[in-house]
This record gives sequence, C-alpha cells and structure tokens, in this order.
Amino acid sequence: MLANRPLWVGAFTLGGLALAALAIVLFSGKHLFATKAEAMVVFKGSVAGLNVGSKVTFRGVPVGSVKAMRIEADPQTNNGLIPVTLELDYDHISWSKGQRAPNNNSGLSRAVAGGLRAELVSQSLVTGQLEIDLDFHPGAPSAPNRTIDGLLEIPTIPSDIQNLKDKLLQLDLSGIVNETRHTLAVLQKLSTDVDRRVDPLADSLQNVLETTNAGVKVVQMEVAQTLAQVNQLVIESRRQLADNGNDLDQLIRVTETTAAQAEKLVATLNDLTAPRSPLRSDLQASLRDLAASADSLRELTRDLQRNPVGTLIHKASP
Repeated sequence: MLANRPLWVGAFTLGGLALAALAIVLFSGKHLFATKAEAMVVFKGSVAGLNVGSKVTFRGVPVGSVKAMRIEADPQTNNGLIPVTLELDYDHISWSKGQRAPNNNSGLSRAVAGGLRAELVSQSLVTGQLEIDLDFHPGAPSAPNRTIDGLLEIPTIPSDIQNLKDKLLQLDLSGIVNETRHTLAVLQKLSTDVDRRVDPLADSLQNVLETTNAGVKVVQMEVAQTLAQVNQLVIESRRQLADNGNDLDQLIRVTETTAAQAEKLVATLNDLTAPRSPLRSDLQASLRDLAASADSLRELTRDLQRNPVGTLIHKASP
C-alpha cells in the first residue's frame, strides 16, 4: 500500500489539473481562443466611472474591454493625462468587405486615418458607470498615427458630458446671477406697486358694485310696477270686451251687410260699364237720339233767323 502511494498522489494531481483546465475552458468559453489586439486611448479630463473591465463598443456593439489604466501627471504644468489600454476582440471586427481584421495595426491604422475616434459614454445614469464607444467622425480634426508604449493610439473626442461641462464653464454665471437678482428686484417692486394700487381699485370696484346693485333694484321695482300696470290693462281690456261684446257683434253684422251691398253695387257698376251691356246700349241710343234732336233744333233756329215768317208758314201748312 505504501509502495503505491506516489502513484495515487500523481493520479490525484493529474486529475486536479485536468479539472482546472476543464473549468478554465468552460468559464472562458470561446474568449480563451479569441484573437485580441491592444490599442491605446488618452483622456485629458475626468474618467470617473470608467474602470478596468469596462466595455469597449462600436456604436453600442461590444468589441472589447478596458485592460489597464494609469496616470501621467506633470507637476510643472499641473496637467495630467490618463492613458487607457484597450483590449479589442478582432473576432468581432472586420475593417472592410466582411474580412476579419488581421492581428496587426494595419487595419486599425487605416480606420484611425478614416476618422475612427474614441468617446466616453454613459453606461448607466443610475450607477454613473462609463464605457468607451468607438465610431467614425469624418468631421473630426485629423490626427497623426502615433504609438504609446508600442500600442497604436486611437484619438479621442470630447463626450457629450464634457461638452456640457465646457458650455457651463463658458457661461457667465456671475452675470446670470446678477441679472436674476435684478429681475427679482424688479418683480418685487412691481408686486409692491400692484398691491398699492389694487386696494384703491378694489374699493372703487366695490362702490361701483354697490351703485350697480342699487340701480338694479330700482329697475326691478319699475319693471314690477310696469308689469302690474300691463296686467291691469289686460284685465280692463278683457272686461271691456265682455261688456261690449253684443255691440261689437252687431257692428260686425252691419259691417258685413254694408260690405255685401258694396259688392253688389260694384257688380252693378261693372255691368253698366261692360261693352255689351243692354243698359249701356240703351244709353248710347238715347244719346244718339238726343244728338239728332239737337241737330234739328239747330237747323230750325237757323231757318227762323233767316226767314221767320216763311218758315212758320211752311211749318204750319200741311
């Protein structure tokens, strides 16, 4: 049994190593054999929220992580730089036409020359964690390809947060505060003036309201009196109508009779004036006879004037 102890120890050691290797393969997965390359970015401002292990993305797609961070401070100029080492997974990157990026800086160098830039972006507003996002910015200032510690540098552009900070720093905060104080003072003065003028105006409005109420009451009384008089007139009219109803009926009947007689008279006049009316014919004949008699009288008168004796003897003889 003691002679086989080294064998058992060796077998146990080999088994442990095999389990460790299996665990590494299982937990690392395909990342264990992934093709990786490193690059460098340098930030001049604060990178609070960025840590080793933070994601590196291209337009939101994970392509790597932050491998290392350090500080380069210059006490003479009071300036500081923060170089950040990126570990890029080239299995997820193809620089052109779907071809996988080679494990060298040639493709990355062309991408930088084409406007590839790094930018700090917020990963979570709640936790304040940051990540680095890569994207093409053709309008960005050109930057020469340079290496830091043998790693190609990807130029950076200010983040939206940094731009907001810069704009806030450019604001004339003291002027804004003074202008705000002046505005508040003017508003306070205006409020005081309004309060001082509102009280007399309120009293005046109260007087106007009271006068209006009194006038309305007078109008209401006059209207009530007028309505009472109108009501009395209606009652009196109804009474007069009831008392004189018989006379009105008789007057109506007389009026109807007179209207009927007038209609008959109009009809008679129409008959008299009709072109073929018998009465009109008789009148026309009588007028013709009267005209003939008038002519005979005129002729007799002329004869008497010329020869009175002869005319009388002639008329007297058979």
